[in-house]
Amino acid sequence: MAHVLITGCSSGFGLLAARTLAAYGDQVTATARKPAEAAALQALAAEAGIHVLALDVTDAASVAACIAAAEAIAPIDVLVNNAGVELRGPIEETSDADARWQFETNVFGVLNMLRGVVPLMRGRGRGVIVNVSSVSGLVARPYTGLYSASKFAVEAITESLHYEVQPYGIRVALVEPGQFATSLHANMRKAFAPDSPYAERSARFDTAILKLNPTGERGNPQDVADAILHAIHGEATKLRHLVGQDAKMAAGAKRQMEFEVFEQTIRAVLDWHD
Repeated sequence: MAHVLITGCSSGFGLLAARTLAAYGDQVTATARKPAEAAALQALAAEAGIHVLALDVTDAASVAACIAAAEAIAPIDVLVNNAGVELRGPIEETSDADARWQFETNVFGVLNMLRGVVPLMRGRGRGVIVNVSSVSGLVARPYTGLYSASKFAVEAITESLHYEVQPYGIRVALVEPGQFATSLHANMRKAFAPDSPYAERSARFDTAILKLNPTGERGNPQDVADAILHAIHGEATKLRHLVGQDAKMAAGAKRQMEFEVFEQTIRAVLDWHD
């Protein structure tokens, strides 16, 4: 049984991962910015006996307090960096403030957690870190350029971290979901200017990209929770874990093709020629 600390558990992948890992038999500490307002998380805590802590990954004091409290429960064996936000809008219309908002959670939040937990794991000579990225960290899509940039950064940080901490008995993994039905989409921040010339094309692209999934709909987020469990406890120790047919198709095609061929292939599959 491992003690797993998970960020961003008020809903979506984090909540499902907490439930899935607790059912597996792990000791789970789930976090949220405002736990008292996270009704689903509170219900899960009562049902599954998981620990709940307050955590704002963008605040250094909050990170330090949360890690100390989690360590008081039990040594942290596994860290799952799941907390994330999404900015939707064209590059041209994205303000510095919006870009910083995107990177504060998705990149600096991950760094804050790593700086707090890695020394503990290194000192003990063991540990697992799972960073929840996205296929958008491998394949940039239009109208989410800053979100993709933040996930590309997570990919690079994790790949480098793999080399750095492996000698100390720490294993690192990336979980890279495609499109799944979570509140991330509902809670995204939009950065479109009034009367943006990009708005209509962006809306059409959101519909077109669903063609990458066989069902034409966003996937079941439980698949991502299962992938997190497998990244922690599975026999395979590979770095990257793509989740969803759309993610596997897009990332696989990009690996095999020059960009211009990949672009034309994706445009044909999506019937999107703008």
